[in-house]
Amino acid sequence: MSVVSQVILKADDELRYPSTGELTAIKNFFQTGLVRTSIAATLAENEKKIVQEASKQLWQKRPDFIAPGGNAYGQRERALCLRDYGWYLRLVTYGVLAGDKEPIEKIGLIGAREMYNSLGVPVPGMAEAIRCLKKASLALLSEEEAAEATPYFDYLIQGMS
Repeated sequence: MSVVSQVILKADDELRYPSTGELTAIKNFFQTGLVRTSIAATLAENEKKIVQEASKQLWQKRPDFIAPGGNAYGQRERALCLRDYGWYLRLVTYGVLAGDKEPIEKIGLIGAREMYNSLGVPVPGMAEAIRCLKKASLALLSEEEAAEATPYFDYLIQGMS
């Protein structure tokens, strides 16, 4: 949910008008709207490039992942990893657009650790993969955009750590 939706629902639940602080949060949400949509557009338009660069960085740091016996050994396994990287990049865009980390939590983190553990995928490896996604993504953003996007990547990394 966006900041606007959250403020409205909270105020309605409490049968009151939005507070000054809540209205300030909405104002800030709108003021950063152009930056947030620009970030989302850049990430979406460059998904393939970002995923390729991030995977290249990851395989250089952790060649054991693509070596025989590694979780990304073989074309099928590697393709599944790349699919997941794209999915996590998309989650970051959802958070950026909403101006809130809630979509990342609800859509991406709940159950992800358990799923990876059940599949035998090292969760710290996924955190490292997301660090590589962050680095590849931020390289395409302006300084202001990078500052806005960083907390969403960090939240996802922290959730996987």
